[in-house]
Amino acid sequence: MAYITETVGVYSELIAEAALMAAGYVGVARPTTREYYDLIATDRISGKDVKFQVKTLKRREDRGDNLVLFAKKGDGTCYTSDEAIDYYVGVLVDDGITPRVFLIENRGISEYWMKEERAQERWIELPLALDRGTLTDEIVQSTALEIDKEFRKVGV
Repeated sequence: MAYITETVGVYSELIAEAALMAAGYVGVARPTTREYYDLIATDRISGKDVKFQVKTLKRREDRGDNLVLFAKKGDGTCYTSDEAIDYYVGVLVDDGITPRVFLIENRGISEYWMKEERAQERWIELPLALDRGTLTDEIVQSTALEIDKEFRKVGV
């Protein structure tokens, strides 16, 4: 059984890497040493490094098929404040179906629940399909300028 669990976990990490790249994150990488996060990447718009913990989303049949992300380490313990990551990447892996990938902001809780039909409202669904047009520096630069302009309007 450990083989299946390990295979699904590694598969989820690979899918998460691809989704982060397709979403425009730069330099998506795994740490060389054992760390509390699975992936690190640079946000193209803000220029900030972002840490991600990848988790395979589970379906809770006893709870109306709600999706749940268990925000705990492999040994079942919670992450400490020293192990703060920015986002969880929840990968929904159903047999024979293309996975869905969600970016979930770390709110410091141990479980994140959501009805699948509402997941896109509360979580950010990342694309798996690559759109080369969104990866150009001109688009990122103009988007960053637009965001900066909007922040100036509201006095940030």
